[in-house]
Amino acid sequence: MNDTIVKVLAFQTRDAVRSRWLLVYTAFFLAATEGTLRFAGGERAILTLTSVTIFVVPLVTLVLGTVYLYGAREFIELLLAQPVSRGKLFAGLYVGLTLPLAAAFTIGVALPFLAHSGGEPTLGGAVVSLIGAGIALTATFTGVAFVVALRAEDRLRGLGVAIGVWLLFSLVYDGGVLAVVAAFGDYPLERALVVLTFANPIDLARVLLLQQLDVSALMGYTGAVFQQLFGGAGTAAAWGALLCWVCAPVALGARAFRRKDF
Repeated sequence: MNDTIVKVLAFQTRDAVRSRWLLVYTAFFLAATEGTLRFAGGERAILTLTSVTIFVVPLVTLVLGTVYLYGAREFIELLLAQPVSRGKLFAGLYVGLTLPLAAAFTIGVALPFLAHSGGEPTLGGAVVSLIGAGIALTATFTGVAFVVALRAEDRLRGLGVAIGVWLLFSLVYDGGVLAVVAAFGDYPLERALVVLTFANPIDLARVLLLQQLDVSALMGYTGAVFQQLFGGAGTAAAWGALLCWVCAPVALGARAFRRKDF
């Protein structure tokens, strides 16, 4: 890895690790995971954590990522006054925030499972998928946060847009899908619904995790269609789409960063 990226990454990681919000984030998942394991246990615990993860991870990542980049403006301007590549600087900033957030989530979920001797051995794959999906959502919405903060000059406006993005993907989107199903229920919508599932990383993570648990009754209409069309290849398709969602916002953020007049 380039020396510039390493230095920026190391500085930003140390700065993020010292943040009290990161400690709160870790403590939240530690408490949530420990509580669900104690009072629910097994498959029900993972189902509960799936719901918590797909709502909390995108929200926290969007808010912290947006605030973080606005707060780093002076630092960025100082570095850009040096002979530093914008692409390398963006890479250091992005990875320097994504890694601590992903590590905080992983620690918060993994430690209670390890403390309970891994829970039920048959659920090991589901736990790994839960952590993997959380990391993928962290990487995706950190990239989205960077795009928002680079596009919006005003801090409050950028924060409002970030929260609006979260509301769109986590709440409004599913309502829109249901409206489409209700309005065009007499037409074959299977392929269109799969496309709509691919267009929402939160939906993808939910379908992926519920497939691991094989709880068809909880997958919803889009999840059932997804499973029907892809069958055993559904997990690979969902992971591939999530990877695309990780890459797309990062590419857009890097492009915006190169063109940004700081």
